[in-house]
Amino acid sequence: QVQPVESGGGSVQAGGSLRLSCASSGYTSAVNCMGWFRQAPGKEREGVATIYIAGDETHYADSVKGRFTISQDNAKNTVYLQMDSLKPEDTAMYYCAATFYPTCIQRRLTTPGYIPPADYNYWGQGTQVTVSS
Repeated sequence: QVQPVESGGGSVQAGGSLRLSCASSGYTSAVNCMGWFRQAPGKEREGVATIYIAGDETHYADSVKGRFTISQDNAKNTVYLQMDSLKPEDTAMYYCAATFYPTCIQRRLTTPGYIPPADYNYWGQGTQVTVSS
């Protein structure tokens, strides 16, 4: 059992920065992979960033590459998403997800960074990010 909780969302102007945090409680040592997703009204859930916990390997969607950084602090059981150079199109509800499933590790061998939503079994409630122009 793992319960991720997101925080750090808010409203900023274009070009600004935010840092999202995902603090997890429970049996966090069993987590293999974690990721950030976002969903805007009327849009499908979009994968933003992925981190493989053991190896600290990170991957990003093309839309955020170079602007967002995912990182972890294992001592605090926390994963972060540093968001710089924010754009209005980044406006969405951001969700943190975690998985015990080894499937994400197997996928890494052929498609690094690709972890579909179905592979995650624990989700946070989300934190809103709004970027104004």
